[in-house]
Amino acid sequence: MNLPSLKEAQKRTRNKIPFIEEKYELSEDLKKLGQGKYYYIKTYGCQMNVHDSENIKAILESMSFQETEDFEQADFILLNTCAIRENAHNKMFGFLGRVKHLKEERPHIITAICGCMAQEESVVDALMKKYKWVDIVFGTHNIHRLPYILERSMARREQEIEVFSKEGEVVENIPVKRDSKYKAWVNIMFGCDKFCTYCIVPYTRGKQRSRKPELIVSEVEDLVKKGYQEVTLLGQNVNAYGKDLEDPCDMGTLLEMVAKTGIPRIRFMTSHPWDFNDAMIDVISSYDNIMPYVHLPLQSGSDRILKLMGRRYTKAQYLELVSKLKEKIPNLALTTDIIVGFPGETREDFEETLEVVKTCEYDSAFTFIFSPREGTPAAKMKDITSLEEKNQRLYELNALVNEYANKKNQEYLGKVVKVLIEGPSEKGNLMGYTETMKLVNVDGNEETIGKIVDVEITDVKTWSLDGKVV
Repeated sequence: MNLPSLKEAQKRTRNKIPFIEEKYELSEDLKKLGQGKYYYIKTYGCQMNVHDSENIKAILESMSFQETEDFEQADFILLNTCAIRENAHNKMFGFLGRVKHLKEERPHIITAICGCMAQEESVVDALMKKYKWVDIVFGTHNIHRLPYILERSMARREQEIEVFSKEGEVVENIPVKRDSKYKAWVNIMFGCDKFCTYCIVPYTRGKQRSRKPELIVSEVEDLVKKGYQEVTLLGQNVNAYGKDLEDPCDMGTLLEMVAKTGIPRIRFMTSHPWDFNDAMIDVISSYDNIMPYVHLPLQSGSDRILKLMGRRYTKAQYLELVSKLKEKIPNLALTTDIIVGFPGETREDFEETLEVVKTCEYDSAFTFIFSPREGTPAAKMKDITSLEEKNQRLYELNALVNEYANKKNQEYLGKVVKVLIEGPSEKGNLMGYTETMKLVNVDGNEETIGKIVDVEITDVKTWSLDGKVV
């Protein structure tokens, strides 16, 4: 049994990052372990969690498990969790209650929790004391060990907890079952060393560590051969890519290498303003297959609050970066993250955030009320703002964000844009996304699914567009 340790998760050393590049292989016994059994995965949180679930699906299917979309029919139920906000915690524990009732009816079911919440001491402590019926807990560092953990659990029928609080390694060759045949997530790095005062990710995901560029390019080249139209390069802070490699390779260089594979569309997320340099902007502007879409978290427009957050940039530096991006990248779509009600935020601080929103005119924004995460410095900061006031500020912010989102979308009316058609739409015939990451409900032929086609925009809403294939 390995339990998480916040103290260990906080450590950062100069130790060389291990690269595990052995071929993924299972014994014949493990390959047969899931015969006749079904698995169900529920995923919470970011795109990296979604991609982790793609890896887990492939691992389980290599063990002969079959996927089901109905958790009540599953023999193995896994919750892949997120620790960013309290809301994610509540959702997970709420669903866990439904699983408990099912397990009372079918005791043979194996239940498991993984992901970022599994890396938290308080969560694992609660699972050991109040949720002893949860069979398996594993973290973000040992997804590749799931077959052995599962085998042990099925043999012993005891609670198995294997969570490592460490800087981590880079594990290659984990199999993947991609959710899409046209768009793919590609990890380029793991972990984070920024330690923003409100963020739990450096503790749950470990030290910043980059994959080797040649392996990333090889993965993208393989996707090109399979007909994929788009890749999204993933990392907690992609702009810091390569700083930890023995043979340095920065994000701009990696983007150029990926662009030269010929993949039609390239996206990346998430960016930290601190590491977004001019060379990277020049590369984005130089290649048509690097999409003119940047997600650039602001978090706050107040220098005082940014300093308390540990963001390491000022309002002026952020606005200068946005100005460069808009100047050098035609048709740029810019989105952001903003936290409302950070401890100590005054009305004046909040007004500064609104001013930045007015200046940047974001295409959209993910906005949140501050959620204290146990173990982070911000959780110990004095919070004097009432929840009522925080809700009012969030309402004001969202109204402003919506105004600009609608304004940006209005610019598309009557234009012909390129859309990657992904599949059926809930609100129309088909759906897909523009180069600038605008959702479009499209009237068109199903033969266009998986293709990038010209679409004329016929109607505009705040968060989506309507169009028809030209």
